[in-house]
Amino acid sequence: MSAEPDGPEDRLRRFATIWSRAVFPVTSTSATRPEFEERLLPLARLLSEALRARSFDADAGRTAGAALVEAHCTDPEALSRTLDCVDAYLVLYCGEGGDREDLRARSARLQHAMAAGFAQALRERTLAEQEAVARAALEAQGVVAQALHATEARFRAVFEGAAIGIGIADLEGNVLQVNGALRRMFGLSEHALRGRKVKEWVHPDDAPQTWRLYDELVRGEREHYHLEKAFYRPDGTVLWTNLTVSLLRDADGDPQYQLALMEDTTERRLLNLRLRYEATHDALTGLPNRAFFFERLEKALGAGGGQRFGLCYLDLDGFKTVNDSLGHAAGDRLLVEVADRLQACATASGEMVARLGGDEFVALTTGPDTERTVDELAARIMNALLAPISVDGRELTVRGSIGIVEGPAGERSAAEVLRSADITMYRAKSAGGNRFELADPEADARAITRHGLTTALPTALDRGEFFIEYQPLVHLGDGSVRGAEALVRWLHPQHGVLSPDRFIPLAEHTGLIVPLGRWVLEQSVRQAREWRDRHGGEALGPLRINVNLSPCQLTHPGLVQDTVDILERTGVAPDALCLEVTESALIGADDDLLKPLRRLAEMGVDIALDDFGTGYSNLANLRRLPVSVLKLDRSFTQSMQQFPADPVDLKIVEGIVSLAHSLDLAVTVEGVETGAQAEQLRVLGCDTAQGWYYARPGPPERLHELALVDATG
Repeated sequence: MSAEPDGPEDRLRRFATIWSRAVFPVTSTSATRPEFEERLLPLARLLSEALRARSFDADAGRTAGAALVEAHCTDPEALSRTLDCVDAYLVLYCGEGGDREDLRARSARLQHAMAAGFAQALRERTLAEQEAVARAALEAQGVVAQALHATEARFRAVFEGAAIGIGIADLEGNVLQVNGALRRMFGLSEHALRGRKVKEWVHPDDAPQTWRLYDELVRGEREHYHLEKAFYRPDGTVLWTNLTVSLLRDADGDPQYQLALMEDTTERRLLNLRLRYEATHDALTGLPNRAFFFERLEKALGAGGGQRFGLCYLDLDGFKTVNDSLGHAAGDRLLVEVADRLQACATASGEMVARLGGDEFVALTTGPDTERTVDELAARIMNALLAPISVDGRELTVRGSIGIVEGPAGERSAAEVLRSADITMYRAKSAGGNRFELADPEADARAITRHGLTTALPTALDRGEFFIEYQPLVHLGDGSVRGAEALVRWLHPQHGVLSPDRFIPLAEHTGLIVPLGRWVLEQSVRQAREWRDRHGGEALGPLRINVNLSPCQLTHPGLVQDTVDILERTGVAPDALCLEVTESALIGADDDLLKPLRRLAEMGVDIALDDFGTGYSNLANLRRLPVSVLKLDRSFTQSMQQFPADPVDLKIVEGIVSLAHSLDLAVTVEGVETGAQAEQLRVLGCDTAQGWYYARPGPPERLHELALVDATG
């Protein structure tokens, strides 16, 4: 067994050798096979360079295809063997070091270009032959009636030796003479063909103008015409040709004969159909692919006359788990079975199913009543997924989420429709999956806005679009301002001021919450330093700043060091800072998660347990948490805005306050909106409060003014 080639040139030579061995037997050439291989070597190098070029250029494929014709590889089998060879060996021998998926895609495009170049060159060669035959025929117009014409020998040589089929008929359509190429095309003897009438060769796929052009020609109103035409062979198969029919006149200019030139394009047509199919269908499932689906969708959306459309966008629930646990081969078999079931769901006129990629499929229905039919189509799809699918001896349960878009044609583009369906599908998935949802313009608008905010977040911090407002923390005993909670806002260029609930979840999802949280912490601590400097020492007492920490920040390894660095740079004591952590973030927290908070608490930073009472945490766990403040959720105190308050709520708050104080924890209450509420909380023993009763969140100057008013009485 020979060793694999070592260098790129050796691999290229090996590819050229394989190519020449495949094509040489069907090539009309006087060269030896090694000589033929040397002729193919530059073409192999051209394809190799195009395969690995930084910017893909299909001209290399067209050039190589045309060069095959120039090298006398005109048999359709030569092209078929060439494409098979390129498909099997080009990436193997010439694609070293590249991305296999990209190289395979480029190879397929090169094959398409080679077929196009081959067809164009062969057509040009055929047309040249046709022109030669036509010139000879014109010089020998009397070949049938005047057997002794001086140019008969030359015409006969061209007539019989031509690679294209040639037939001569009179103006009544009686076939008078045919050459060998034409006889071979039809598989009939000359006698059988000469007994035929031209008008007998009608085919259902004839273009509408075919016989109109014929009638004009035999009447002398047209000199020639050219079109693609199909013929039936005696065995029932179809012969496709490029047909050129010319009118032959006698010496006086009167119409006398018709001359037909036929080029057999059957193999080329089948090849083009195969390439077209491969370009428009998914290789794994055989369903129409994304490109083909977009063509159909755009056509459906462009229809008028009261037509409507309905689209179902399906994504399988939990498909990644199948790939991760059973492997991609099992996942592929699952997708093939799902595709077969979906195909069986869309059999009515105007319905189609396509695979967009991965585990995403779409089903389209068109017609005047898609408001009903699209719901029925979605229900059929959901029912088709109910039965388990057997893969490698395992019974797999398949579920899917479907987004449905329905409406009149002509109002939206294909991209807009697909985006709405995608958004709706994710809404169905967020609702638990295994369901379908109808598109909602308002929900679409929210999702699009959310996406826009997500993409704008990374640069918003650099552009300085965030700012901080402060809500005062008031001591319930004497009404003095003890500090403030920092609340970040986003001044968006289009949407105006956005509250944290609009963008903090997006920042947590994208990871931007870490740099944003660090910025909020530093700005807030600097503001605490400014308040201290402006108050002139201890006249007003220390003002503490409360800053919220997200779960992402809690797990970030730089939390403690960032906090220490900020406090040292600003010269603010740790006890002037309180970090608020939501109760839900600490439910079931292990020692690794609590370790950073313990280190900060040991430094003197206060830790507040925010939204206390909403996380259903075990109260006994409070002893192991490094917190010094409980922030009672407003849901416990809303009833206290009215008098008298709900006695059950009073008992609950009283119990929480008592428990907190017994653990040396201070209690802060959020959402205080009335004086009666504040008084009830004071009587119950709560320490501090914040809410609109005291002040809404505002600029830092407002807190300074409130603090001065408290200090001066």
